[in-house]
Amino acid sequence: MCPMACNGSLTRRSDLRGWLTVFVIAGLIPAFAARAADLMIYEDALAGGWQDWSWNTTLSTDTANKATGASSLAVTHTAGWAGLSLRASPAINTAGYSSIRFSVYGRANSGALAVSIQTTDSGPVSNQFVLTPTPNAWKVINVPLSALGNPGQIARLNIMEWTGAAQPTYNLDTLRLIGQTLPALSLTVDATAARKPISPLIYGINGTSATTADAAFMKSLGLPVRRWGGNNTSRYNWQLDASNTGFDWYFENVRMSNAVSLPADSAANRVIAQNRAGGVATVLTVPLIGYVAKNATSCGFSIARYGPQTDSDWQWRPNCGNGVKTGGSLVTGNNPADTSLAVGPRFVQTWVAALVSRYGSAANSGVRYYNLDNEPDIWWETHRDVAPLALKYDQLRDRTYQYAAAIKAGDPAAQTLGPVVMGWTYYWHSPYDGQRQDWQTPDDRNAHGGTPLVPWYLQQMRAYEQAHGKRILDFLDLHYYPAAPGVALRPAGNAATQTLRLNSTRSLWDPNYVDESWIASAGPEGGIIKLIPRMRDWVSANYPGTKLAITEYNWGAPEHINGALAQADVLGIFGREGLDLATLWSPPQSTQPLAFAFRIYRNYNGSGGRFGETSVSAVSSAQDRLAIYAAEESATGALTLVVINKTADNLSAPLTLNHFTNRGLVQGWRYSAARLTGIVRLPDQGISGVTFTSTYPANSITLYRVPGRHL
Repeated sequence: MCPMACNGSLTRRSDLRGWLTVFVIAGLIPAFAARAADLMIYEDALAGGWQDWSWNTTLSTDTANKATGASSLAVTHTAGWAGLSLRASPAINTAGYSSIRFSVYGRANSGALAVSIQTTDSGPVSNQFVLTPTPNAWKVINVPLSALGNPGQIARLNIMEWTGAAQPTYNLDTLRLIGQTLPALSLTVDATAARKPISPLIYGINGTSATTADAAFMKSLGLPVRRWGGNNTSRYNWQLDASNTGFDWYFENVRMSNAVSLPADSAANRVIAQNRAGGVATVLTVPLIGYVAKNATSCGFSIARYGPQTDSDWQWRPNCGNGVKTGGSLVTGNNPADTSLAVGPRFVQTWVAALVSRYGSAANSGVRYYNLDNEPDIWWETHRDVAPLALKYDQLRDRTYQYAAAIKAGDPAAQTLGPVVMGWTYYWHSPYDGQRQDWQTPDDRNAHGGTPLVPWYLQQMRAYEQAHGKRILDFLDLHYYPAAPGVALRPAGNAATQTLRLNSTRSLWDPNYVDESWIASAGPEGGIIKLIPRMRDWVSANYPGTKLAITEYNWGAPEHINGALAQADVLGIFGREGLDLATLWSPPQSTQPLAFAFRIYRNYNGSGGRFGETSVSAVSSAQDRLAIYAAEESATGALTLVVINKTADNLSAPLTLNHFTNRGLVQGWRYSAARLTGIVRLPDQGISGVTFTSTYPANSITLYRVPGRHL
């Protein structure tokens, strides 16, 4: 039971006593500086997550000669410029570390060695720190990260032979990254600064089923929008309620529901109807690919027709192959008519008209949002049975013109989202160039002035409006899956992966964050993604007034508190950065930790309590450790604050409310690793002045509601 009365006030004064140990007026408990823990790389054995990538070097365990513990690492460089190279998977973010430290034992004639790092597996080598081991003695070596150029991450740690000739064996021990003294934490909210509306549509999900459990799930999480999308919607035939699974499952035509009355009771209509009943908006994906399923039984690569293949749906449809010949080459020359009917914009316009007839127009509670297909940049992979050749710039533009115009003709109030490309590579490059791996001299991009695909696409949409007096693209929609290894669509993973998951949310906004993935070395822009500001800049420069959407994203770990922390951070970023619409791919189960990240923002008290609708300035002295987001309730003026402790330690910090008059007790709710089954109501707390200090438990999400008004 909660010790609060129904109106939220304390039932008796004694309820405050336990709370005051963690939530007190600033000044009574200072926020002490902390020191990050060291990260061991080698002590008796190579730590988990590290691999030996050395060259011209032999390694062995030496139990007789060691600095500490049971053994040391004996290193012998067998040629000049040989190297001990240890690879971290995933790469180690250096935030919180000050130096690399190890003990080294030399021999007579030991020569110079050079310590360096690489930020990616094949990236450039950093500055070198040169040392010479002391003969017949252990010596502690400390290499400041500043001496290596202050790298943002470490993918490979190298110790190279530096004389140009083979050297005597030397020993290493207690190789580690040294944690630095972290600055004291502080949180500051300014109720009158950086004010901007938060679109409720950023709290959406994807989903193509409409069960009773789906309805209860959406209500429990307070979800405002659901997208009907994914690879199998690219060839959806709304009249037959059939589609093709594409690359995901042997290119098979399938029924999307068990409906008898078609198209009235189709899977798409069930989702739309369920969404409308729950006050949930629909984002409906319509096919631009030019083909839809002709039945629910055919498949793209029949083994009987196209010969033996490396894999088949042996359990259910053994004649349906994967389109890969036994020699490893792709099946080519297959007939799209095996599975599909050729259709054009008229097919989509007729569908939109049918939806308007059934549910009303977009202006009158009908379907408002239409996705212009799903990831057309990779049709040549996902739907290669009907689209084996990748699109060029002009083809993507022309299809958008034709189909978006058809949607608007069917429902002038409808809003369209495009180009719905799948990730970083195709923000910049033509699918045609990508299919041919033509990155250095991309013919299609160069034929369009070298302009990256997304800015060029926006320019063409603007040109259409200027020529026709009508906007046909309402949202710039890009899919985004973080490229950091082990993060998207994956379980929580080890400690390094969990840290990487929490770091990688910075790719959504941070202009100084170099992505901890292949993007760091591949570029462009030096591996800095800053996705939402970049989208905003592209729109401002090329088609002002276009809204921003991310209709697929995923940070993984739905089963773990780590996934909940990352998702809560992502939702806070979406609101603060002004994204207009977002739908999570692969939603969690209702009882999984990630679902509670949504509840914190959309139903924190189980009675519809929501994070505010107007974002205001919220600054943490260490957003990577203790993140904060703030918003004002439009109806009451109260502030809602979400504070996320991303670390394994309890963290204390003063929180200052500027330009805000408090008018009552602070209410609190918390989700943490201590209780993964639900959000815990905290005791109410009074505030004296404008600053209070609270202790945030390790791996926790805290929501405060502070009644009052901004000044």
